[in-house]
Amino acid sequence: MPPLITTEEALDYGNLTDHEEIGALVERAWEVRRENFGDSTDMCSLVNAKSGGCAEDCGFCAQSRYAEADTPMHAMMEPEQILEHAKAAEAAGAHRFCMVTQGQGLSKKDFQKILDGARLVAEQTNLKRCASVGHMSVERAKSLSEAGIQRVHHNVESAKSYYPEVSSTVRYEGRLRTIQAVKEAGLETCVGGILNLGETPEQRVEMAFELSEINPTSVPINLLIPKDGTKFGDRTVMDPWEVVKWIAIFRLVIPGALFRLCGGRVENLGELHGLAVKAGLNGVMMGNFLTTLGAEPADDRAMFEELGLNVARQPDNGSNPRPDNRSGWLEGESPATPMEELIDHQEEANFWDPSTQLRVVKKGKKAPSYPTAA
Repeated sequence: MPPLITTEEALDYGNLTDHEEIGALVERAWEVRRENFGDSTDMCSLVNAKSGGCAEDCGFCAQSRYAEADTPMHAMMEPEQILEHAKAAEAAGAHRFCMVTQGQGLSKKDFQKILDGARLVAEQTNLKRCASVGHMSVERAKSLSEAGIQRVHHNVESAKSYYPEVSSTVRYEGRLRTIQAVKEAGLETCVGGILNLGETPEQRVEMAFELSEINPTSVPINLLIPKDGTKFGDRTVMDPWEVVKWIAIFRLVIPGALFRLCGGRVENLGELHGLAVKAGLNGVMMGNFLTTLGAEPADDRAMFEELGLNVARQPDNGSNPRPDNRSGWLEGESPATPMEELIDHQEEANFWDPSTQLRVVKKGKKAPSYPTAA
């Protein structure tokens, strides 16, 4: 679906500061969201399946070896551990579940654990399955598909013109090659980025239109959480109205994608979460994030329901049918789900908790300096 506004119009919207004018922009985005997706939602959850010790220099991430921030760390989870987290996500009301690892790619051994974990999640839950495991070939993407993964997440992170400030060890072109490999394997794509890395408004618009060209199934929007010891650690969080404005702009540029708000929303949005949903969101990343704590799943569901949106699991969770256990995409009957019994009872379905389930490693020596952008 082509953009509904031009680059010039997007830039004009980006200059808005009056709250009433931003509110009018939100209403336009809300109309587009309802027109394309009705009252459906697409709520996600993730597990940090492998954390810390990353060799890359992404300036926003505490897991980087270039960051002096303390590093959350654990080895690759076993498939059974991945399944345990998936069942908790389903019990909390998530529609889909993403297995996430750090770095540019995985060893054969670790990649096999992701495949085995994906099979268990496909067999024993009704969750839709996603993976975020770094760069990959078409062959690896096909292996994920055969294991039951339906969508692969791989962000561009920022506009191409600003990307050298974000990372020098993970190439922008490499990200595009991975996204293309995922498409060639017949999988859905989840491609977005992070706002507030120091990019200009023009570069935010640039990223929106670059994402429109990529045409992903899903667009996750993350908001920088400035962390001491990282390259972008001295930045301040975004003004909540700025966040809402840019979500609406991205919605108008990419009207046909499923939009979700992920990391940083608690720190950056404050009391404007509901307005952010109206600005065009299909869902949020429920529960907790890679290395930080998020919102309560019950609060997230209530936030969408207050706008008349349906957070119950649906056959497609969107306007177009997508692969799901119940549609016969996988052989056999759909497994029983713990959702009805456990929903809202988190003491029985412990959610991923980075504060207790990640071992934080103090870096004993000074981290190397971030490479200078080319």
